[in-house]
Amino acid sequence: MRAGIEATAAWAESGAVALSGRPGGPPLLPPGRAAAVARELAMRFAATTGAPPLDGGRLLSERAAFTGHRRRGRVSAGGASRLLPTADGWAAVSCARPDDPALLGALVGGDVGDDPWPAVGSWLRGHTGAELAERAALLAIAAGPVRPPQKPVGLPEPLAPRAVEDALVVDFSALWAGPLCAHLLGLAGARVVKVETPARPDGARRGDPGFYDLLHAGHRSVVLDPATPAGRRALAALVRAADIVIEASRPRALAGFGLDAEAAVAGGTRWVSITAHGRASERIGFGDDVAAGGGLVCRDADLSPLFCGDAIADPLTGLTAAVLAATAPPDGGVLWDVSMTDVVAATLTPGPPSPSRAAFPHRGGWALESDGGVVPVARPVPRKPGGSAPAPGADTSAVLRELGIGTP
Repeated sequence: MRAGIEATAAWAESGAVALSGRPGGPPLLPPGRAAAVARELAMRFAATTGAPPLDGGRLLSERAAFTGHRRRGRVSAGGASRLLPTADGWAAVSCARPDDPALLGALVGGDVGDDPWPAVGSWLRGHTGAELAERAALLAIAAGPVRPPQKPVGLPEPLAPRAVEDALVVDFSALWAGPLCAHLLGLAGARVVKVETPARPDGARRGDPGFYDLLHAGHRSVVLDPATPAGRRALAALVRAADIVIEASRPRALAGFGLDAEAAVAGGTRWVSITAHGRASERIGFGDDVAAGGGLVCRDADLSPLFCGDAIADPLTGLTAAVLAATAPPDGGVLWDVSMTDVVAATLTPGPPSPSRAAFPHRGGWALESDGGVVPVARPVPRKPGGSAPAPGADTSAVLRELGIGTP
């Protein structure tokens, strides 16, 4: 075991173990130290910024505390991803967006209707994981092979602490990882402005409203249209005014908005770029398929994979990004290239997989044996939202006026 927080106890207390394994079986202990790392990151963020301390391990299961998600084996807790056999192993495939069934139809070369899984499963059995990854990148599908843990390629290290209180954070991200980063910065006293476009509002708005409120209460909402010259000018001006920018888009998508990360960094901005596999990759991914693809899966006795946690790469990355965003060179900007794949890999020990340890019945629930003794397996527990999230665009005029930006 690495130095620091004991891994088994951190997992058991995080709520993520309760979400790991088969629905009719005992909870399973995930590999690695993700829950312990999440705790360490949360403590570091609080110490650096003065933000209220949080149990980072608990953040890994927080969404399920609102939604009531449970462990579902080879179906993700949220239901949008599946683990399916390929010609040479296993793959994780997500169908989370409204246009994903059509994209999966393009993958398999046919109409899959409203239920793509039978056709996708049949196609995968005749193709390798490498073939899937190549086609998924071309089609912008969140999918890839499940591989043993690998050494992280380039996970950045934090620099010197930089003030967060009263910093202007412009958040272009969506779903969970980026908004969690913005939420944590807001708890540390930053002024957070969430930016959406008319064509692509945050998909998390369709999810649990209590969880959305938790991550966005106290923030301000701006909606701008990059398809119009005035909208593009306002977006660029908003970025120029920002101390910290958070985004979760591939670079070419940002270029389509007329935004230039390198230019902003040269002007002193802290730019946090969250992607599935790094800014140099065209592959996309979501929390469940990224974690599984990186080897953060539980294993049956025959070593076949099962999902662990709920989109666990998302909150783990959000914590990592927040710690990085609170640091920078002493006299300039920085571009933080945060790969969700590398964040996951950094919590795992490379090597061949082994069967997962099962929890045992204990006082009406489940428990695991840790270095410190028996630790009950906790259930996901929610934090109380600090208010309601603003409606889309509710603050557009006010924010632009305060920053001296012309209203589109």
